Amino acid sequence: MSLELLSKLETKIQAALETIELLKMELEEEKQKASTLSEHNQQLNEQNQQLQQELTSWNEKVTGLVGLLNSEI
Repeated sequence: MSLELLSKLETKIQAALETIELLKMELEEEKQKASTLSEHNQQLNEQNQQLQQELTSWNEKVTGLVGLLNSEI
């Protein structure tokens, strides 16, 4: 192999290594975003569950009050 070919190969290898490093950094960023989104999703699920429980409770109260009104009429 000539020195010119070795030089080109070295340049390509260096470019590949730089690309790999950039991709690793991007992967880390995406992992952090995914973790943040997962935490947010968990919070929203908990909030949704709480709101559903409150809705059920209010529905039961309203149904009870309507039942009382109907029995008095």
